[in-house]
Amino acid sequence: MAAEGGGKEMNEIKTQFTTREGLYKLLSHSEYSRPNRVPFNSQGSNPVRVSFVNVNDQSGNGDRLCFNVGRELYFYIYKGVRKAADLSKPIDKRIYKGTQPTCHDFNHLTATAESVSLLVGFSAGQVQLIDPIKKETSKLFNEERLIDKSRVTCVKWVPGSESLFLVAHSSGNMYLYNVEHTCGTTAPHYQLLKQGESFAVHTCKSKSTRNPLLKWTVGEGALNEFAFSPDGKFLACVSQDGFLRVFNFDSVELHGTMKSYFGGLLCVCWSPDGKYIVTGGEDDLVTVWSFVDCRVIARGHGHKSWVSVVAFDPYTTSVEESDPMEFSGSDEDFQDLHFGRDRANSTQSRLSKRNSTDSRPVSVTYRFGSVGQDTQLCLWDLTEDILFPHQPLSRARTHTNVMNATSPPAGSGGTNPGSNGNSITTPGNSVPPPLPRSNSLPHSAVSNAGSKSSVMDGAIASGVSKFATLSLHDRKERHHEKDHKRNHSMGHISSKSSDKLNLVTKTKTDPAKTLGTPLCPRMEDVPLLEPLICKKIAHERLTVLIFLEDCIVTACQEGFICTWARPGKVIQQNTDMAVSRFSLHTCPVGAGAECRHSF
Repeated sequence: MAAEGGGKEMNEIKTQFTTREGLYKLLSHSEYSRPNRVPFNSQGSNPVRVSFVNVNDQSGNGDRLCFNVGRELYFYIYKGVRKAADLSKPIDKRIYKGTQPTCHDFNHLTATAESVSLLVGFSAGQVQLIDPIKKETSKLFNEERLIDKSRVTCVKWVPGSESLFLVAHSSGNMYLYNVEHTCGTTAPHYQLLKQGESFAVHTCKSKSTRNPLLKWTVGEGALNEFAFSPDGKFLACVSQDGFLRVFNFDSVELHGTMKSYFGGLLCVCWSPDGKYIVTGGEDDLVTVWSFVDCRVIARGHGHKSWVSVVAFDPYTTSVEESDPMEFSGSDEDFQDLHFGRDRANSTQSRLSKRNSTDSRPVSVTYRFGSVGQDTQLCLWDLTEDILFPHQPLSRARTHTNVMNATSPPAGSGGTNPGSNGNSITTPGNSVPPPLPRSNSLPHSAVSNAGSKSSVMDGAIASGVSKFATLSLHDRKERHHEKDHKRNHSMGHISSKSSDKLNLVTKTKTDPAKTLGTPLCPRMEDVPLLEPLICKKIAHERLTVLIFLEDCIVTACQEGFICTWARPGKVIQQNTDMAVSRFSLHTCPVGAGAECRHSF
């Protein structure tokens, strides 16, 4: 992106930026951090992460915020764009010795104003289940590090389940746990369940059911992040070996793979409708992969260093029907005409017309964002000419609309009824409503909650016996399937316990042989996206990007969690707020409980 001024201006920290839909503004009074605001030495520390949950307490402040900084873990009431942050009153504060928090995730299915279930992964390999409202520590998993001794890179509750959760480690292994089971006092023994190209899945051999229920060995090197599809049926994993691997979670079947341009992949997210996956990593690129077609459809270049987080914005979309009447006037007038309250309510129905018999063209644009170690925030628009290159473009003007507050309220009850029944394997489905705010990460959505919970809990309660008998899903033939499999076969899948566990090392892929294939197209073979905006917004590398209904939340390695109000959501900041913010910088830890842990 071209600089607006000289070199000095390029190095300035931006406090606002403008997109088609209007002005996004940094709210200084809504900045969360450690209460004493002492500059944090981030050298050797794990990335700062942020998790959200909505407890639906009817007070107007139902959101709760959790973040880690160094050895500390904080839990606050999140007041967003409405009120100033009171850093002197964390609901819960914990300081750990000998290990550091690395990631965390709320279970929004069980969250109430009186109790929440928070999983926390640590640098030494343990996983802790805590309730920061009750200030209780429920359970500790992998306490003796008998299951895995490496750093926890990602932890998430299985969508639709109140008891199952998945943990990824820098060893390249993932483990499925049940909070109701113990981990045992001896190292677990495993039996091969399924295997394929560069992955293997094992069950835990034991007379009684114990954790972990399943062990996944995926690729080579660290498994940096995973994300469940919006309907919870598929799992996307990115590894240090540079591969994206997408699995059917229930049947443990490999759906498709992709290779980075070079280097490891660090982050992954799903589009709200489950049709596209975006990855980012050490090639400084964002890569868009089609789930339906199993191919790269675009790359985006805007970052100057590693991309640490990618996330879709489910609250911002672009839908424009062609109109024979020419419109003259300002963009603001155009938005007032075309994106009023009534049109915002009908956005979802118009999205479904994309593949209907309606003759009027409909333009659809996905918005996603990325942050990186270059301290820059990039926003990207994935437009119709990229998604449907062989179809005639609509003559409509492309404008972006922030979803109106009249949409279904986020986080109400923790589930999203509008997404029930959506299947990501049929590209004709309509885009579901915006994801609930209770998701701890923007690309961790839940649908079909009741059925998913019953199926998964039933399978695991019986010692994962059903996993061994799951058959492969029949898939429809596609015109590109032969070319796709020629370059990265799924390999032989077997559940025989006598099979050897040597497939991960013997299937090492030569990067020079993948470049220029569907597995890793050359730069000139796919469209190259340019960022809609690319702004420097921090002094230290950025580690968090979360899209909420009324704001965007970012965080940097200094430990500052920032709130960017969406257009039209900015509240008037007066002098009192500025004074209040100044006083918060020096306030001591107050009423919040402080717990110290030494495991």
